[in-house]
Amino acid sequence: MATAELPAGEAWWVYAVAGIVAILFGLAAILWPHITLTVLILLFGVFAVIDGIVRLFAMFRAIGMRTPWWPHLIIAIIDIAAGVFVLTNPEVTAVILLYVIAFWAIVAGVVELVASLALAKFPLLIVGLLSIVFGFVLLGNPTTGALALVVVIGIFSIVRGVMLLIFALGAPTATAMPS
Repeated sequence: MATAELPAGEAWWVYAVAGIVAILFGLAAILWPHITLTVLILLFGVFAVIDGIVRLFAMFRAIGMRTPWWPHLIIAIIDIAAGVFVLTNPEVTAVILLYVIAFWAIVAGVVELVASLALAKFPLLIVGLLSIVFGFVLLGNPTTGALALVVVIGIFSIVRGVMLLIFALGAPTATAMPS
């Protein structure tokens, strides 16, 4: 079994930090399911902005190492834009928040999917597919109650975080995409 090998210039810690933040966000969402919608909005906004900032660091490192940098930039822009929107509009309703999160997950998932093909890394492919499926599940159920949304977001974030950590740490799993 091969271990995941990041191309030269790809910082494993970027994916590890993103994974840890996603897991912590997911645990907070599950442990406090009666969280108010305002707190959920703020948690998501902070998560998205932090993830975007981490992606910008990864982009600059990739540029310096002359490796693909554009996936980091696209995800950073999406993350920061979604986070700033949510943080500056706390009166956003649950349905609007659901759409923001759904579209964020779909677009970020597509970028991660494309990046996984460019980098030939299976765990990143899984992260992208999970993001896309999660986004479409949310779009398919726009009247889902806030409590159910919190739990779904929590589970998704934990799974996504674990997959990012597996990718970052190069766990001895099927890390290369099958030929």
